[in-house]
Amino acid sequence: MAEEMKDSEETGTAATMETKAGKYLTFKIADEEYGLEILKVQEIIQMLDVTHIPKVPAFVRGVINLRGKIIPIVNLRMKFNMQAIDDTDRTSIIVVGLEFSQRELIMGIIVDEVSEVLDIEEGQIEPPPCFGSKVDTSFIMSMGKVGKRVLTMLDIDRVLSEREMDSVAGEMKEAA
Repeated sequence: MAEEMKDSEETGTAATMETKAGKYLTFKIADEEYGLEILKVQEIIQMLDVTHIPKVPAFVRGVINLRGKIIPIVNLRMKFNMQAIDDTDRTSIIVVGLEFSQRELIMGIIVDEVSEVLDIEEGQIEPPPCFGSKVDTSFIMSMGKVGKRVLTMLDIDRVLSEREMDSVAGEMKEAA
């Protein structure tokens, strides 16, 4: 029985890593490269004017009207506690679909620059490093190795905590 349990645990881990192989949209924030599953990406748009919403967390820049839909815009630099910079001609908004409270929430994330779509194979993926229990890395799905580059693969559904998602979703209801 213990043998079967060990085999199923190993298989489960391998299966999980295998499901992470696939196409990823890569982007930069500061000098770091990140990736997210292409299936989560709805579109990429140039930076637009963002309407500020009072009383939202500092990393929420505000909302935009995207073809009649009001969507929240999160600045990943601010969310990741990086220094804020002015927008450039390369600053982009990646519109993503998130799973939240058994429904989909559409949200835009501001990144410094969109890079490319990469096909990352199972052998190029490793689990995220452990930084101890005081550092929250739950939003890091894996690490991708592409040539000499290391990409932090984000689990976009977990970048915001449940409390933060509640706050953003609540503010969007009020804004609509």
